[in-house]
Amino acid sequence: MKVVILAGGYGTRLAEETKIKPKPLVKIGGKPIIWHLIKIYNYYGINNFVICLGYKGKLLKDELEKLNKNKVWNIKYVNTGLKTMTGGRIKRIKKFVIKDKHFCLSYGDGLSDVNINKLIKFHLKNKKIATLTAVKYKNPKGILKLDLNSKVKNIKEKPTEYINGGFFVLSNNIFKFLKNDKTIFEKDCLPKLAKINNLLAYKHKGFWGCMDTIREKKELNKLWKSNIRAWKVWNE
Repeated sequence: MKVVILAGGYGTRLAEETKIKPKPLVKIGGKPIIWHLIKIYNYYGINNFVICLGYKGKLLKDELEKLNKNKVWNIKYVNTGLKTMTGGRIKRIKKFVIKDKHFCLSYGDGLSDVNINKLIKFHLKNKKIATLTAVKYKNPKGILKLDLNSKVKNIKEKPTEYINGGFFVLSNNIFKFLKNDKTIFEKDCLPKLAKINNLLAYKHKGFWGCMDTIREKKELNKLWKSNIRAWKVWNE
């Protein structure tokens, strides 16, 4: 099975770093975050990757080639455009995965200790077009529930909710729901799949972390330096 990694966005909320490099090259513990992601999949025996390049794609390719000098990973680099949306990037790599009935998909800025083998097994068993990994997230803000007259019916203070954790398994039927470069996977594709009962959530109760901001980058580095290294499933 192949893994498609979305690594072409601008990473504007991490602008301090991404002015000079693509977000997947921002380092955690001295290595680019995309290296950590690849190591997770590699641990589960998956060595074939399709990297969707965009913003500063050549830098990303050059750095990964240095890290992969022994050719442990089979990586296909695809320029999916500077302004292409997430769904459009997936559509552009269709020819590289179309012979596979199913493939994995991840964002290039998220880490987790999710068991990839169990995730894949869950997807194959349920025979849906898409399976996402649902992770628990403590919302730092209070949530208001309003009625039609704007009356506050309920307030949930910093609720813990399930969100999309960014580790997917997809059937190649997914391409029927990807229209063009402007297609946003999360807004244009996933809701349609949910409506036709073809989107499932694999609940993961372990570690998950993303790197959208400098604060989150610092938190991941702190975890790594503390030797907790919650996403480090590999041995060496």
